[in-house]
Amino acid sequence: MSGTTSTITPQEEQLSERAKTYSARAYAVQSASSGLAPTSIRRRAPRPQDVEIEILYCGVCHSDLHQVRDEWHAVAATVYPCVPGHEIVGRVVRAGNAVKRFKEGDLAAVGCMVGSCGVCENCRDGLEQYCANSLVLTYNSEDKVLGGVTYGGYSESLVVDEAFVLKVSDKVDLAGTAPLLCAGITTYSPLRHWRVRKGQKVGVVGLGGLGHMGVKFANAFGAHVVLFTTSANKTADALRLGAHEIVVSKDAAELQKHAASFDFILDTVSAQHDINACLSLLKRDGTLTLVGAPPDPLPVAAFGLIFGRHQLAGSRIGGIRETQEMLDFCAEHSITADIELIKIQQINQAYARLLKSDVKYRFVIDMASLR
Repeated sequence: MSGTTSTITPQEEQLSERAKTYSARAYAVQSASSGLAPTSIRRRAPRPQDVEIEILYCGVCHSDLHQVRDEWHAVAATVYPCVPGHEIVGRVVRAGNAVKRFKEGDLAAVGCMVGSCGVCENCRDGLEQYCANSLVLTYNSEDKVLGGVTYGGYSESLVVDEAFVLKVSDKVDLAGTAPLLCAGITTYSPLRHWRVRKGQKVGVVGLGGLGHMGVKFANAFGAHVVLFTTSANKTADALRLGAHEIVVSKDAAELQKHAASFDFILDTVSAQHDINACLSLLKRDGTLTLVGAPPDPLPVAAFGLIFGRHQLAGSRIGGIRETQEMLDFCAEHSITADIELIKIQQINQAYARLLKSDVKYRFVIDMASLR
């Protein structure tokens, strides 16, 4: 009829978006007790604001292991099939016509987030990781475009809103850069937030995927770095990575030598351990920040906080702006993760080794092995 206009309902628009998909190869887990195996997943075709990335490398985070085994059920129950992976480095193969910062052929990266509400106070402050309304994680999160859940970087490609895509220098080692998207920003963010700097004494608890990055960053910020580890055989590595002193935390006498002397301690351990011993090492007004996530609560003695006006804090990755800052800092200071490169077909063996802490210090998947 002349003079009339047609409208598309939100439901019709959503159906239209869901129809614009393509198939991508990936590795997924089907249950908490099954191994990862080849599969095919659906990816959306890029919308005007989207970037499609061919994934070159994907880091293997300890949280991938927790998630596929549904060990965080009370906080984030796993939806199967699950395609893990949120330490992603790749190359842009398509960009929507509204994309301004990326073009075909550019190097790009994606971390733990692929969406947020954009309007809450936290998002406006550049702290999307604390989005109060609708944070969308890279995997095992509600897919607000296609429905179902998001699928991560153990796949050949990924399509992401430009606002959550990061730039990568062409002068860095790409495989060693991948773990920076989680292990890197998880340790960089609290060190920056609590203003770690030259002249301070900083402790790092644990020398794993997170801890080895914490040591590198604390050293780069100019602090005197002390590593706490249960393994005396990690001394040489800790010194190589930038620690100035190493303390075997099982030795009570060694711990006592450092009592009430730390400005800041970064605790990266994801297993049960005694954080009260760590609190006793802080100066007055010192801060102990947790970035490891033990599955069970850690007992805290009130007097360990009260007597020194100590702070016990936590920190969750970082916002997009800070993650880009971290990537730029790493490129400028030649900082990458220490990695072991694997093929995707070795992922189940890598998980078995990860359970034994048998990696120095991050597995990274060469995604060319999937093609």
